[in-house]
Amino acid sequence: MSADAANVRQFTVALDDDGIRLDRWFKRHLPDASFNVVSRWARTGQLRVDGARATPGDRIQAGQVIRVPPADSAPAVAARPKKARVTLSPEQVEFAESMVIHRDDQAIVLNKPPGLATQGGTKTHDHVDQLLDGLYFDLDARPKLVHRLDKDTSGALVLARTARAAAFFSKSFSGRTARKTYWAIVVGVPDIDDGFIDLPLAKQPGTGGEKMHVDEAEGQPARTRYRVIDRAGNRAAWVELQPHTGRTHQLRVHMAAIGHPIVGDGKYGLADAFLSGSISRKMHLHARRIRIDHPDGGKLDVSADLPTHFAETLASLGFDIADGDAMPVDEKAPPTREQQKAKAKAHAKTVRKERRGERRGRGNRR
Repeated sequence: MSADAANVRQFTVALDDDGIRLDRWFKRHLPDASFNVVSRWARTGQLRVDGARATPGDRIQAGQVIRVPPADSAPAVAARPKKARVTLSPEQVEFAESMVIHRDDQAIVLNKPPGLATQGGTKTHDHVDQLLDGLYFDLDARPKLVHRLDKDTSGALVLARTARAAAFFSKSFSGRTARKTYWAIVVGVPDIDDGFIDLPLAKQPGTGGEKMHVDEAEGQPARTRYRVIDRAGNRAAWVELQPHTGRTHQLRVHMAAIGHPIVGDGKYGLADAFLSGSISRKMHLHARRIRIDHPDGGKLDVSADLPTHFAETLASLGFDIADGDAMPVDEKAPPTREQQKAKAKAHAKTVRKERRGERRGRGNRR
């Protein structure tokens, strides 16, 4: 046996790495091996998973054994240092922990208050991402954001506690299998109590990407289901909103587009977005409930309490919060325009085939 063969390394894929690409596994655990080196190992058959030849793009599963050539086979590259844990003040840690409404081995769910950004940016120094260093609890891994809420939108925000959970949740959100239910107070009352808004959205020119608008020609598909929970005469309505796509500011743009802007949303409703009297001028949009598959099986189903201004508005308008929670679970979304067109095309093709068959049958009887 050669010295190199004797020094071959073997690693068992951990649960946190289940489902990730092999090249991603190397970045996590063997950063000294560059992508080019890993690719060379794959081409020459030195890289194997459970004894079979592997490529950098292969997905690996927990429990599999990765065979890696000796360390000398790869040039030494300085590993990137791990990000140091940021020390937060006791007040910041207390605030971060006060937002937690659910915690298990894989996930944390926060009830984000209005006015707190999810991530930092230009002139944004206070945000959820900054506070994640106060939410390690009993694990060594820093929680990860897997989706976002607008700064002025409150409610349920899911964090992943492990790399496996982050990959799992990210796939659920990108695949639209996560179900998010929002509550909003809107100006006026929609003519249809239960409807779908199917209006494509794009960044509005001249706003630096900070504002969206409806763009039938070049916009990205955007679909929202809304249901009226209750109404205060013709003045305002309490609605349940369910996004079936995830465009920036989608719910806000869609409600403004049908003439019923969300109360407090001056960005899209302008002066029409505010009610007179004692109604707060803050945004009345709240992520009430999140339902998503859990990495360990079953469902993660969490509801977030309303912020004070929203609860006070419900009471002021004579709405009963129990009516919102009594709404039945949403039904399957109706087909998109593209799906309807494809279905009609397939039906037409079937009809043409049947007619050709009928014509051939009549010809054979002559």
